[in-house]
Amino acid sequence: MNGSARNDSARNDGARNDGARYGGAPNDGHPKGRAAVCSLPVTPAADADMRHFAAQTARRWRIPPEVVEALCGVVTELVGNVVVHSGSPEVTVLLTQRAGCLTLQVKDLGRWRRRPAPRHLTADAGPAHGRGLRLVRQATSCRLAVLAPTGTRVVARFAVAAGGPA
Repeated sequence: MNGSARNDSARNDGARNDGARYGGAPNDGHPKGRAAVCSLPVTPAADADMRHFAAQTARRWRIPPEVVEALCGVVTELVGNVVVHSGSPEVTVLLTQRAGCLTLQVKDLGRWRRRPAPRHLTADAGPAHGRGLRLVRQATSCRLAVLAPTGTRVVARFAVAAGGPA
């Protein structure tokens, strides 16, 4: 992965807390609260790189495998939308876990734009394309999209049992 990845946790393992970029600290005092953030340039590989980041983080936090699988699908879809539709130079993924909830935030600095070329069913038929926000709705317990002149932020939540110590 090119770019920056930081892991922040309530245990204070020396990493910088980046919660201010999202309007609040990821570690809000919950004893099991933890957070990880990764920002990358928007490239065709960004969805795969962010999926890897999310999967590694969730496994380290002992998130159940079925939730990790759903998380990876949602990350792929949301970051893929940034790559295709935002015009943003960068994409940021923030993962937080506390009180039985895994929260994913995907943020870009762009504005919605139409697909640069018509969809080609054979080229877009892979697992990383074409599932739209339907997949996000099916895999998550709560969704929110915030569209602003400074970019888009999508929040998705997954219900999970609290993981053990990392």
